[in-house]
Amino acid sequence: MSLPSPNFGERRGGARPELVVIHYTAMTSCAAAHKRLCLPEAEVSAHWLIGEDGETHQLVAEEMRAWHAGAGSWGGLGDVNSRSIGIELANTGDAPFPEPQMAALETLLRGILGRWNLGPEAVIGHSDMAPDRKIDPGPRFDWLRLARQGLAIWPDSGPAPDPTPESFTALAMAFGYPDVAPETLLSAFRLRFRPRHEGPLDATDMALIADLAARFGSDGGSWRSA
Repeated sequence: MSLPSPNFGERRGGARPELVVIHYTAMTSCAAAHKRLCLPEAEVSAHWLIGEDGETHQLVAEEMRAWHAGAGSWGGLGDVNSRSIGIELANTGDAPFPEPQMAALETLLRGILGRWNLGPEAVIGHSDMAPDRKIDPGPRFDWLRLARQGLAIWPDSGPAPDPTPESFTALAMAFGYPDVAPETLLSAFRLRFRPRHEGPLDATDMALIADLAARFGSDGGSWRSA
């Protein structure tokens, strides 16, 4: 099948998809995003683009390296483009994600996770792997909805270490976040898991990140595929 974006290459170093990165387009329409993701001079692309109406467009073959993630890391490893499948959601960045779009995303994610033998912990946001420069898919994206269907993860509350920036940073990095300033990590974590919460680091933040690190981090579970 001929796919429309020329902006791709081989995955480097024999890498295969281990992550799925969700983005929003921050453009006025799906058509505008589609055009940009297929422009050679734009030097950006994604494997998939989903419109507000749920129409799903494949732009790059999943076996290939699309140019969607940019600088950043997850789980201590960089070149996320070589290790991931990118999904763009047509959204201006300040609007809700319509039901047809979310339903189409769920169908797509089930297929991707099945094709590549990935668990729900493999599904992350652009803001997770690049927290110092990206906020998509943003505070209006319904991560809990995906988690309830086994298409993403959600933390449980439990025992909490003392809420210090040092301990939060250590746990966040054990979970997968890159090494950035503690306040940046807290902002990225809350953007996904506590999107309406503000204020200083607290015991709930610590309990939730401790659970994520224990179940899915380098010392507990694994975000990598089996």
